[in-house]
Amino acid sequence: MKLMRIGPAGEEAPAALGDDGRVFALSGLTGDIDGAFLASDGIDRVRAALAAGELPPIDPVGLRIGAPVARPGKVVCIGLNYRDHAEETGAAVPARPVVFMKDPSAVVGPCDQVLIPRGSAKTDWEVELAVVIGREARYLDSPRQALAHVAGYAISNDVSEREFQLEYSGQWDLGKSCETFNPLGPWLVTPDEAGDVQALGLRLAVNGEQRQSGSTENMIFDVPYLVWYLSQYMVLRPGDVINTGTPAGVALGLPGTPYLRAGDTVELAIDGLGTQRQTFSNA
Repeated sequence: MKLMRIGPAGEEAPAALGDDGRVFALSGLTGDIDGAFLASDGIDRVRAALAAGELPPIDPVGLRIGAPVARPGKVVCIGLNYRDHAEETGAAVPARPVVFMKDPSAVVGPCDQVLIPRGSAKTDWEVELAVVIGREARYLDSPRQALAHVAGYAISNDVSEREFQLEYSGQWDLGKSCETFNPLGPWLVTPDEAGDVQALGLRLAVNGEQRQSGSTENMIFDVPYLVWYLSQYMVLRPGDVINTGTPAGVALGLPGTPYLRAGDTVELAIDGLGTQRQTFSNA
């Protein structure tokens, strides 16, 4: 099943995308797709209502698509989680997950405009698989328990300002938390429909030129391990998002470091999770 939120920013309405391509309103079941909805078996209630034909169809033509989850409590990111990406940036392949946080207010819709920060010379792209937590995960005993705590998956663009990230501070947050720096969506795809999340192709193009092409099978630390690992150090709550890392092909690692400029367009796709398209402009 695919869940989505449509409408103007701050006024998004919850919806579900049916197998036949029709969109159905969820306003009779929930006010939003958020942590409270996920924690209260909201996905199962939507699935039952959809199967019973109880949801009213809506016409989404011309409507903005928002992030599929209302503002997360936290966005936890994993750096250098693909060997080829670590190598292209000159970083050592990590023995343990590299963990940093991203301001949840950076989350925007999958096709919203992204702002290049004032003073930026090195704004970069990163296509990533996002994991959305559906049940509280706290001190999980093993990675085998992890997937039972996952509500679904989405595309994430972990936009990064490399000078802010790597040169201004010993931590990465300055270059990761700028406004609009985390387009998410278009859908929250439930695990049964997403299939094997360690076998998904990821792609990203800038102005029509392919820059990234990889597969989640090449993650150093897979999704179950990451959820288990993070649960040892923080409580993961429903609605939280984990960005799981990016494959090679970012501007930082390319010849000439072709960082993004105003007017550039970035297009992203992950198998079964949809597509994104953003135009960049100056803040």
